[in-house]
Amino acid sequence: MDFEFKRRRLVESLVREGVLRSEGVIRAMLKVPRECFVLKEYKEWAYIDSPLPILCDQTISAPHMCAIMCEALELDVGMQVLEIGTGSGYHAALCAEIVAPSGSKSNGFVVTVEYFTELAKFARDNLEKTGYNDRVYVINADGSRGIGAKERFDRILVTAAAPTVPKPLLEALKPQGLLVIPVGTRFSQVLLKVKKRPDGSLSVENLGSCIFVSLRGRYGFEY
Repeated sequence: MDFEFKRRRLVESLVREGVLRSEGVIRAMLKVPRECFVLKEYKEWAYIDSPLPILCDQTISAPHMCAIMCEALELDVGMQVLEIGTGSGYHAALCAEIVAPSGSKSNGFVVTVEYFTELAKFARDNLEKTGYNDRVYVINADGSRGIGAKERFDRILVTAAAPTVPKPLLEALKPQGLLVIPVGTRFSQVLLKVKKRPDGSLSVENLGSCIFVSLRGRYGFEY
């Protein structure tokens, strides 16, 4: 099956639709093999623009949503990124390819936190076989609490819906950093882009309606 052809065709479609705009995100979506991050029974559908089931009743987000979130994050080479909700590892790989492109000497990296132990292992395996385990670090924990360290991040991505923006994640965001997160009920959310100003105050932009699986943990829907 010609996955590279299918990948390019999908990316070209997302560019025509105006979803993909920036060079870094386009290059990452052309580079990262989504077929390596889905269950083997769904490989043939890897480049259909739709969510797909993975383990633990979770999903890998539709490519257009990954593109929207990466564009909203305004990622750049050398940035330090925190992702909450690793899933299969695909979105973390996209972010890593932008902040630390393959073959570069960039010191950018991604720390990604997965609630489910089985999914964390699945993601680690996927990231290792695709060569992103040198730039993506998977933690199995309650990501809604942050990572419990003094590390602050340039960008934070949350790939599961929360009732509100978790306070620990705001604390983990650097001044002038961006956080992208779906917020709402279990069944209806809006995608928010939160910017922390130099004085610590926040600006919030509504990027539109979306549907994500529920965030688990202390600041999620189930604990």
